[in-house]
Amino acid sequence: MRDTDEEEMEYEDNSTDLDVRDAVIKQVWDRNFDNDNNDSLLFGTPQSNIDLHTLHPDQVQIFRLWQIYLDNVNPLLKVTHTPTLQPRVIDGAANVANIDSSLEALMFSIYCVSILSLSDEECHTMFGTEKAIALASYQFACRHALQNCEFLRSGNRDCLTALFLYLISARPGTDPRSLSSMLAVAIRIAHRMGIHNEASNAKCASVEAEMRRRLWWSVVMFDNRVCEMFDYKTATLAPTWDCKLPLNINDSELRTEMKNPPVTLHDNLPTESIFIVLRSEVADFTRHSAFHLDFTNPSLKTIHLPKDTEHRRIREDSYDELIALESTIEKRYLTYCNPENPLHFMTIYSIRSALAKCQLLEHYYNQYSLSSSKQNPEEEDISYALIMLESDTKLMSVPLAKGYIWYTIFHFPLPAYIHILQGLRKQPMMAGAGHAWEVMSTNLQIRTNVKRENRPLFVFFARMVLQTWRAREALWMEQGTPIEQQTVPWMVEDIRNKVAQMRINFPHTDDNNSANEQPGTSMSIDDFLMPMDISGGQISFTAGSSWSYPDMPVQAAMQIDMNQLDWTTIDWNTFRGW
Repeated sequence: MRDTDEEEMEYEDNSTDLDVRDAVIKQVWDRNFDNDNNDSLLFGTPQSNIDLHTLHPDQVQIFRLWQIYLDNVNPLLKVTHTPTLQPRVIDGAANVANIDSSLEALMFSIYCVSILSLSDEECHTMFGTEKAIALASYQFACRHALQNCEFLRSGNRDCLTALFLYLISARPGTDPRSLSSMLAVAIRIAHRMGIHNEASNAKCASVEAEMRRRLWWSVVMFDNRVCEMFDYKTATLAPTWDCKLPLNINDSELRTEMKNPPVTLHDNLPTESIFIVLRSEVADFTRHSAFHLDFTNPSLKTIHLPKDTEHRRIREDSYDELIALESTIEKRYLTYCNPENPLHFMTIYSIRSALAKCQLLEHYYNQYSLSSSKQNPEEEDISYALIMLESDTKLMSVPLAKGYIWYTIFHFPLPAYIHILQGLRKQPMMAGAGHAWEVMSTNLQIRTNVKRENRPLFVFFARMVLQTWRAREALWMEQGTPIEQQTVPWMVEDIRNKVAQMRINFPHTDDNNSANEQPGTSMSIDDFLMPMDISGGQISFTAGSSWSYPDMPVQAAMQIDMNQLDWTTIDWNTFRGW
């Protein structure tokens, strides 16, 4: 038998040979394609007359933006290491004309996400300019800075981080299909750097290795959220890579002189990284779960899930594992979180909402895959949807989490609405029906009142809401209960008021123009109120929704013909953030 030391030496020699080979290949490509065509491939040819250093804010504003980033963005992403980056930012601010190109791109991307995290009023108060103008200005500079550091060819982590932060800042005004394409570029760059591969990360110093892991998980989870909005199957959240989970440690425990990973001393205590750690744990569970793989890539399910001839046993094991994960997270982490701490508050309710969403997907998976033994599954499982809505309401309304609204607004809990409404449609007087209407109304009202987005109209599911409420009214009529004596939920009143306003603003389309209109654009408001088929079909809210798993059980679906909505009356900006 060969000596272990000899095997390790041989492995190290082979590893060194591979590193040398990669370096040689990189030099060859750099020499063969040393031109500007590569850098202009995505963002166009940069303007040669622009001095990027003139686009930096003054020193006071740089430090203010940096502090905003540390307060509002960094706690949720953790893709930068404050102890090592802050001195570089200070040096860069002191001499913006001679900043390293990668650092400059990173600084501009930090300006971008810092502005994104502010409200219009905050931006105007702090910087004396409109948020949209400031954001557009820094995004323009960031694109040029990314080109200057050759981000498409670079293997520099700062470059990739800058691209990631830039894409986050561009999210509210970008079609998710376009954003997904750009994220695919970022993910391919990450693959080339090997940050998805734990063997590659293990070769790096402890700080670099940990930051690579954090960056990979943040990119993957952002990509998954974007893909949920239109094409779930293109997401990278799959069991095809082995990057380790981020460590539950503070940045101060990651020191550049370390050769070995730091020992985790906070198994039961929340650290600066608690949010990204728990998000990653839930995402890691999801990417290995049958309820996720069956929707995203069924072929992977047969490879990565344990085989069992007892179909039902696999389903029950998956459910039990989810319950165990929820219990572990609650007892090991959330119990020790202080709800008066903004990051802890954000973590508690974001993670509970994410786990409830997993429970909801598990419910639909079981309904789709098995003949459910439950008599009223909607009534029994509605608690998960209520947790999602109640958690979102807290995150959107409590001043403590104000700095994180930029993140929360991107996670509209549409799956919860759909689940509750389809349950109430079938059982208008189910136990807790009044409470469910109240919870939905409260959440929708708070979402509507967020001024950073245009006032949401939510025509996307308005007919579903109105028809579900009519079912409740019809039952009252059968029982002889006076409808006028019943309290109408806020969301129903709000939708009715909007429909009434639409009648005034958008009367019936003139017959002379109907021949020139596309299908689905000439429908009147009265047609909008016509009943829809609720007996079968699939949930197919894909453009701008957060509910795009299509293989839902027939009995649990609400089919809406999107061609029957009056698209001409909709301000599509209202759907940013779904």
